[in-house]
Amino acid sequence: MAQRILVVEDDPSILRGLEMNLQLEGFETISATDGRAALEKAEGADLVVLDIMLPHLNGYQVCQRLRSAGSRVPIILLSAKTAELDIVRGLDLGADDYVTKPFRVAELLARVKAHLRRHGPSEAYRFSDVEVDLDLQLVRRGGQMVELTEREYDVLAFMISAEGRALTRDHILSAVWGRGYFGTDRTVDNFIQRLRQKLDTAGSPRHFLTVRGVGYRFVGDSDG
Repeated sequence: MAQRILVVEDDPSILRGLEMNLQLEGFETISATDGRAALEKAEGADLVVLDIMLPHLNGYQVCQRLRSAGSRVPIILLSAKTAELDIVRGLDLGADDYVTKPFRVAELLARVKAHLRRHGPSEAYRFSDVEVDLDLQLVRRGGQMVELTEREYDVLAFMISAEGRALTRDHILSAVWGRGYFGTDRTVDNFIQRLRQKLDTAGSPRHFLTVRGVGYRFVGDSDG
């Protein structure tokens, strides 16, 4: 069952862009364009992306009321306010994160996934003889611990999150390193090769597949 993200934003273009990108990542979205509607729709959401400048009730008030009502849903505040005082205020009211506009979609998506993992139950993803603990960020193969660098793990987690999809090298670079990183296709190739050596069969990979003319695709046991 897809995780449900409540997007609260009164700018129609930003709202639609967020919905489209979240849906492309496999999330179900619900939306609200003012604070009152946000409170009504928050129940049942797995995470809330919450703009601060809203009609009726602002994002700070929505966040405060949700926390006062006992809600533990992860909340990511979204705002053009960049002053440290504004950020601290949001976090003090119970928000889990604060993203300033303009923002990179890949960065926001990464934060959404990170908070969902952190707040969700400990989960393990398995393929072949590999077990990836997405909560503790531990990897085992055949019951033995596999040492991955932080960046190798980030690439692995992203590939798993996009299971079955053909990903360009640029997409992988943007999602894992961020759009400000000036890497090359070879950067991605090197990391995929390392993951194949540690977790797959380097000579004839079953899970980290090359998509000719595009990039790479990860497939688990169900798709392989």
